[in-house]
Amino acid sequence: MITEKAPGKLYIAGEYAVVENGFPAILVALNQFVTCKIEHSNAEVGRIISHQYQDNSLLWRRQGDQMVIDKRDNPFSYILSAISVTEEYARSLNQPLAIYDITIDSQLDSASGKKYGLGSSAAVTVATVKALCHFYHLPVNLDRIFKLAAIAHFSVQGNGSLGDVAASVYGGWIAYHSFDRQWLAEQRHYLDLPTLLNLPWPDLKVEKLTAPDDLALVIGWTGKPASTSQLVDRISLFKAQRQSEYREFLTKSRQCIQAMVEGFHAGSLSMIQAEIRHNRALLQQLGQRSGVQIETPTLLQLCEIAEGFGGAAKTSGAGGGDCGIAVIDRQADLQSMIAQWTKASIEHLPLQVHYLDSAHQYTIKLK
Repeated sequence: MITEKAPGKLYIAGEYAVVENGFPAILVALNQFVTCKIEHSNAEVGRIISHQYQDNSLLWRRQGDQMVIDKRDNPFSYILSAISVTEEYARSLNQPLAIYDITIDSQLDSASGKKYGLGSSAAVTVATVKALCHFYHLPVNLDRIFKLAAIAHFSVQGNGSLGDVAASVYGGWIAYHSFDRQWLAEQRHYLDLPTLLNLPWPDLKVEKLTAPDDLALVIGWTGKPASTSQLVDRISLFKAQRQSEYREFLTKSRQCIQAMVEGFHAGSLSMIQAEIRHNRALLQQLGQRSGVQIETPTLLQLCEIAEGFGGAAKTSGAGGGDCGIAVIDRQADLQSMIAQWTKASIEHLPLQVHYLDSAHQYTIKLK
C-alpha cells in the first residue's frame, strides 16, 4: 500500500487580490492532513473510499429551467480530477494504467463534521496526485506536483488563485504569486502534459519565508462555514461593475504584501503585524464597497479581542465565516486571549505550522 499526505492551509494576507495574475499572498501550511492510500485491486472495479465524505451533499442552483450542479464544494470532484490529470501524465510516459482502491482520510474537518475552512479541496487534490505519482513511479518534484495538482484543481473550481494548492505542496510559510490561469487553459488544448509541466508558467512565483522566533500564530474558528467559490464569484461581479475601485484595492494589496514579505526578511514581528492590520483594513473596505460580508460580527469580535492583547488579527481566506488569525508575540498572555475567544463562541484551533523539504517532513510547535 502507498500512503501520501498533504497539509491544510490558512491565508495570512493577500486574499481576493491574489486571484489576479501575478498578485501576491502569504499563506501557511498546517499540521492537519488529508491522507491518500492506494493499493492494487484484484477486482474488476476500483473503489474510492472515505469515511468523512460518504454523506457529502451536492449544491445546485437554477440556470433558467435547468438544474446546475455546483461541483466546487464536493471533494469527490477533486479526487476524480486529480486521478484524471495524473493518469494522463502516466499515459504520456507510456505507463500502463491499473485498477486500484483509494482510501481518503481527512483531518481538516472535525469528527462531528465541522468544516474549518483549511483548504480540504486543495489538500485532497495534492494528496491524490502525490499518491498516484508514487503508485505509477512517475518522475516528479515539488514544482511538478504543484502543477499537476493546480491543473486538476482549477479544472473543477474554475476560479481562485491556487494558493491553497501551493501551501499544501511546499509547506511552511510561503509568499505566493498567482499564475495566468487563462494561459494555462489555452495551453491545455495545444500542449501535452510533460511539455506543459516543464514550461515556466507566467507570473508564477513561490517563495519560502521564515517567521520571526517571537511570532506566534493563533487560529480561531467562528463556527460558521463559508464557500470560498461563491464569495469569489460575488467579488468578481464588483470587479466588473466598479473597475477603478477594484484596481485601487489591487495596488494597495500588492504594496501591503510586499511590505509584509520585507518584515519576514527582516525578522520583524512589528513590521508583519503592521501589514496584517493594513491588509485587514483593505479587506474591510472591499467588503463595504462590494456589499460582501467578509468580516462577520464574530470575526470582528475575534480581531478586537486579539488586538486587546497586542495581537494583529484579521479574517483568513475569503471570510464570511470560517477562521480568523492572530499574529502575536509568543510571550503575550495567549491563554487569556483564547479564553475570551471561547466566551465569544470562537473555537481555538491548536494547530502548528507544517514544514516540508525534499528530504523529510517535520512540524514546529507554536505556543
